[in-house]
Amino acid sequence: MATITLKINQRTSYGKALWELIKVGINEKKGVEEVKEKSPYNPEFVKQVLDAYKNDKRYELKDVEALWESL
Repeated sequence: MATITLKINQRTSYGKALWELIKVGINEKKGVEEVKEKSPYNPEFVKQVLDAYKNDKRYELKDVEALWESL
């Protein structure tokens, strides 16, 4: 059995149609399996970034070295 990884842009009409077709195969156990990969990023860090983005918090970085030292 071959394993194929597809990246589907569900924002396009073609991507939506393809995803619906694949979901039918998953639901009917027709040899299609959905595998969700675990994100390599710390979930708390991702939450902080998304919260900052939603609240439009932006920071200006003037010194890259100071950033690394602060971590």
